[in-house]
Amino acid sequence: MLETIINFMNSLLWGKLLVYGLVGAGLFFTIRLGFIQVTHFVHGIKVLTISRRPGKHGLSSFQVFCTSMAARVGAGNMAGVAVAIGTAGPGAVFWMWAIAVLGMATAMIESTLAQVYKVTDSDGQYRGGPAYYMEKGLGQRWMGVVFSLLLIVAFGLVFNAVQANTITGAMTQVFGFEPFDVGIVIVLCSAFVIVGGLKKVAKVSELIVPVMAIAYIAIALVVVAMNIEKLPDIFMLVINSAFGWQEAAAGGVAYSVAQAMQAGIARGLFSNEAGMGSAANVAASASPNPNHPASQGFVQMMGVFVDTIVICTATAAIILLSGDAAASSDGIAKTISALTSHVGEWGGAFIAFAILLFCFTSIIANYSYAETNVMFLFGNSKKALPLFRVVVLGMVMFGSLAKISLVWDLADVSMGLMAIVNIVALVLLSGLAIRVINDYREQIDAGIDPIFDTSKFPELADQLEENIWPNSSEPVNK
Repeated sequence: MLETIINFMNSLLWGKLLVYGLVGAGLFFTIRLGFIQVTHFVHGIKVLTISRRPGKHGLSSFQVFCTSMAARVGAGNMAGVAVAIGTAGPGAVFWMWAIAVLGMATAMIESTLAQVYKVTDSDGQYRGGPAYYMEKGLGQRWMGVVFSLLLIVAFGLVFNAVQANTITGAMTQVFGFEPFDVGIVIVLCSAFVIVGGLKKVAKVSELIVPVMAIAYIAIALVVVAMNIEKLPDIFMLVINSAFGWQEAAAGGVAYSVAQAMQAGIARGLFSNEAGMGSAANVAASASPNPNHPASQGFVQMMGVFVDTIVICTATAAIILLSGDAAASSDGIAKTISALTSHVGEWGGAFIAFAILLFCFTSIIANYSYAETNVMFLFGNSKKALPLFRVVVLGMVMFGSLAKISLVWDLADVSMGLMAIVNIVALVLLSGLAIRVINDYREQIDAGIDPIFDTSKFPELADQLEENIWPNSSEPVNK
């Protein structure tokens, strides 16, 4: 009964509502922002390179980037890409790329809004995200409450079960460990970090994420170099399969275009989270450099690019170059098998170690997203956090032992409902977000180091917490 209900909801969400909603919103934001992900791509890189400056009330932009990447880079990048290729064919990779390019504009909008409407908690730490811009920008606290509950279920509970499930699968396959034993270790390590809250999550992410991403990209480049002569054929296979040309030429349709689109968009969003409203929760915690909401939007825009265009493509290359595209859809086993075929038995151990790091950092970053929303529900109070941490750790243990297909399907439902609520809010607030981003671009074009002068946006006078942003008569916080 539960599986039937979940499958029906996924069919409705991902077969109809979100395919059109996410693509439509991404196109809308891309056009309204003048294809900012293309025209200002280099500027995004520049902002990322100067993002390490710490702030008085928030984390540095680089810490926030690493934390959001910790949540993004996980099961979706390794197991999820393999599942999409196995169930819908190589064409799913193209649709991952497409939703990522559009998602870069969506990430720009949601992270800018998160910065505009951020607040300070009882410890002086910046907090914010979709729940806050729904309450403050739209005046609809009920909408923020609904979003918070969905995010807590999706990220604090279900997604963390998915990440734990993937770690257990890798450790069981490669090293023969018992799932229960793996689950206990994951729970203990997770508990050690999450009891320290957002700042500890950010510090751990800042240490682990750059190393693990560079190592994984490097091994993918080695695989590509070993199979460089196959690369043009693989690229054409992806393009042809995305539009059904490959199967038609072969005399039959093994995968439909709709299958490829649905799988690619679902797995792409699961990985890069653009439009879901998840990364916006930590984006609000940054002290941006330059001191303007849009600068953090650029940082998060680059996060979508690195996650999907770079890291997901690395996984796809490892799998497709192995000739294993049509094999079993069992996610992590497929990725391990593919890399082992390229580099030998040590490839399985490498993937297992990468999965351990990728998924562990996702667990702690997902917790940090949920923590902010628990605090939103309780008026920025931390009194409910100890109990919530126990529940999160319980779900991590559940995920280590659960049936993989049911866990993935639950993740898709939670994510889909969350995305719908956030997309509605983004569209309603997009006019303000675009004006804020254009204000940043005008200052850049004028050769000025941008600051956010709230006097230019009189409608925000009663919506912002005092002393969060300078006005024209206040100095910039150094």
